[in-house]
Amino acid sequence: MIIGLTGQIGAGKTSAADIFRELGAIIVDADRIGRDVVEQSPALLKKLVKTFGEDIVGAKGKLRRKQLATVAFRDKDSRDKLNRLVHPYLLKELWRQVRAADRNRLVVIDAALLLHWQMDRKVDFVLVIHAGLQIRLNRLRARGITREDALARQRAQLSFSEYQKKADRVILNNRTPAILRRKIIALFQQIVPQTD
Repeated sequence: MIIGLTGQIGAGKTSAADIFRELGAIIVDADRIGRDVVEQSPALLKKLVKTFGEDIVGAKGKLRRKQLATVAFRDKDSRDKLNRLVHPYLLKELWRQVRAADRNRLVVIDAALLLHWQMDRKVDFVLVIHAGLQIRLNRLRARGITREDALARQRAQLSFSEYQKKADRVILNNRTPAILRRKIIALFQQIVPQTD
């Protein structure tokens, strides 16, 4: 079974994915793949620098992800340019990892852009993690993302109602990690066949 795990930035997708991992699921992490494909593809990094400027790389030629995000999320045109460059590399590797996964285990694709990529049509179950805006902004601030950048990223995403329309299940994550854990475990027990 393949679960598509998605939701708005700061909702708690990574925390949910970590719980699924502890339960034995294979996690295919789109963010990590996005980082890896840039680091492993000098040609892609060169295209990003040409499009977004030298400021997105550090002294040692490594991508400065926060700087790229600040530049790329400032407007729709910049974001679209970033997506056109990175997504073909990312999606190719993502599906390679899904195909390589053990079919006897649950596979969870952790992807904020799951619906943008229309992957809701390719997975067995769409799980949306949701939290209120102020809670998400607070979580992002704790991760070192400014309110301005957080709001820019928020505006770049689908509305919650769009996520809700495509979801097989929505889990509200406004409270504690322990409550989220209980909700994920309960869902896991409902949708994954349990053996004695």
